[in-house]
Amino acid sequence: MYELAILAVVVATFMAVTAAALRFVGPMLRTIEYILLCGSILIILFIAFFVGAEVFMRYVFNSPIQGHLELSELMLPMIVFLALSYTQATHGNIGMDLVLDALSPKVRHYATIAALVISIFICSVLAYFSFKNALQLWRFDDVTMTPPYVKTWPSATAIPLGYILVSMRMFLQLLHMVDHERFPPHEPVNAELHQYDLHEYE
Repeated sequence: MYELAILAVVVATFMAVTAAALRFVGPMLRTIEYILLCGSILIILFIAFFVGAEVFMRYVFNSPIQGHLELSELMLPMIVFLALSYTQATHGNIGMDLVLDALSPKVRHYATIAALVISIFICSVLAYFSFKNALQLWRFDDVTMTPPYVKTWPSATAIPLGYILVSMRMFLQLLHMVDHERFPPHEPVNAELHQYDLHEYE
């Protein structure tokens, strides 16, 4: 409980600073999301070629690449969490909106705000504890169990990074929903393809 209380204070302070410096934070976050998205795409392409090379080496030369399973598994969190914030920014996450669609526009607006507040809190908690786990792996110099003994902390670091960025993105969306005239969305251009008409009730 002590850690959660401190975390709540830190998150609240960070939110206040973000809201005050939105004109700088918004474009910077959007740029970071693009860069990490490109990183996620490159990792996907690398895994595709890597797995293909492993199959070729195994069945043609009878010489499988050592640690191919562990390396592929370590890259999976990077694929997901590096692109997590961008996916949230473009409203590309899969969600159940059956109940929301049945609500009036005004109620749906406030229900979405409530969902964002809860999601920010949950993602902040997950970011904190996943960061502690990544830090522990780095301190222990943890590696995979088989050769070539790849370090595991870079993969683990992608998890808190993704949660921190998606929390920031959801906070920007929350500000925009509360006062869309004062707080611009700072979202990617193609986000409009997925965005709800959040001000329909006004």
